[in-house]
Amino acid sequence: MNVHENARMIVRGRVLLVKRIVEGGWRVTLAAEAAGISVRTAYEWLARYRAGGGAMLTDRSSAPLRRPHAKSAATVASIEALRRQRMSGPAIARHLALPRSTVGVILRRLGLGRIQALEVRPPVIRYERQHPGELIHVDIKKLGRIHGVGHRITGDRRGQSNNRGIGWECLHVAIDDASRLAYTEVLADEKKETTCAFTARAIDWFERHGMTIARLMSDNSSAYRSQAFRLLLSARGIRHIRTRPYTPQTNGKAERFIQTSLREWAYAAPYKSSTERNQAMPSWIDAYNTTPLSPQRHSAIQKAEQPSGKRQLERDLHGGELLCFLTARAIR
Repeated sequence: MNVHENARMIVRGRVLLVKRIVEGGWRVTLAAEAAGISVRTAYEWLARYRAGGGAMLTDRSSAPLRRPHAKSAATVASIEALRRQRMSGPAIARHLALPRSTVGVILRRLGLGRIQALEVRPPVIRYERQHPGELIHVDIKKLGRIHGVGHRITGDRRGQSNNRGIGWECLHVAIDDASRLAYTEVLADEKKETTCAFTARAIDWFERHGMTIARLMSDNSSAYRSQAFRLLLSARGIRHIRTRPYTPQTNGKAERFIQTSLREWAYAAPYKSSTERNQAMPSWIDAYNTTPLSPQRHSAIQKAEQPSGKRQLERDLHGGELLCFLTARAIR
């Protein structure tokens, strides 16, 4: 039973009840009143305690002791065998002359309620480049423009349709596979001209940090499949890798970074406008790039070994210079 740990009549409350009666000498009526339960319930817990001690005060299974109409193990095995032959629930019911509801219950109990459960899931292949610059992940996330604090913050959906149709803006991200150093911009669209311009600025930014970009991974959106994008990478000597269709997990580091951006920046504060939200981006991404790895906050990010041990990174920040260091510990 899933009960709140501070609820009155969990095991802790039951032990307190019987201790007051058995050891404290309380009358059952007073102990029941103090516990906020009926006298009858108090007598029931007292009887269970006297019958078996403290172990009897725990929750017991609500399943019946006897199931005279339960299907035999042989019938259950037949249902499972037919299901693994990819027969549907109604077909199995007709074949075994059983009610469809019974077959459905047994299939759900076996974890075979959906036909997809029969598919063999491919093993998860995790990878991480050893050196910064070996692989850059890029992706785009569309964000709705905002005018006023929305329902994600207030929880009130009344009047939310008044802000519909005010447009979209796109969060373009680029993140290094080894160090997790990230570069982001919020731009007006995701057209090929915008995407190519962002990618060029991102490559220049990574190169100013001492990285030599060897590969770049993207999904199969039209901007990344365009000739302009292909020519941009060819001119820089960068190999372009695209994910398989409908497998965004291949570009999982960019996907994970987008989720972190939404949680810690885009939806983290009650912004009154898109402009205010965009103005908060530089300070957040600076903190993301310069805060040491915290396993408690970012379990998906692993350490990245640096080839030169300690690398000094220099980048512009609001017209000044910020010195960052990539050590054997990766930046978040």
